[in-house]
Amino acid sequence: MSVGRFIGGVGALLWRSSDNRYLLLQRSPHKDYAQEIWEPVTGRLEQGEGFEDALYRELQEEVGLTAQPICILGTTHFYRGKALAENELIGVVYLCHYTGDASPRLSEEHTQARWLNASEALHLLTDPTPPTLWTRRVIERAEVVLQTLPLEILLSLAQEGYELG
Repeated sequence: MSVGRFIGGVGALLWRSSDNRYLLLQRSPHKDYAQEIWEPVTGRLEQGEGFEDALYRELQEEVGLTAQPICILGTTHFYRGKALAENELIGVVYLCHYTGDASPRLSEEHTQARWLNASEALHLLTDPTPPTLWTRRVIERAEVVLQTLPLEILLSLAQEGYELG
């Protein structure tokens, strides 16, 4: 097998501890992939950019908010459309702690934003397509993490960041 070339991506599931809600965004009908589905903040890395830098940039670009990544929920691998090398994406998905009270400022990439508890989010995410099933798994994973590890431990572990390079 040859060395691959991939699109790098990040996902940021914002969690507001004050009311135990997650931020989901509805993609614009004009997007090139997964139109009108609900998702956390997502985006692609720019050339030379690390995952954490991309995470903070995407948070600002897509919702105008700042949040603290508190754990890596997982990695992702999929094709943005047909299974062609130019569509192949490898990504890292973060759970991010949001402590503010500002409303998300949507970019042209999304039409709606909703803060939902896990039950409400899973009820909203009923479309059987891979992007929606992925978002369901992200929320289910976040619920396991938050029920298993106290916030203080997560914040302590995240203090130094995740980029090791």
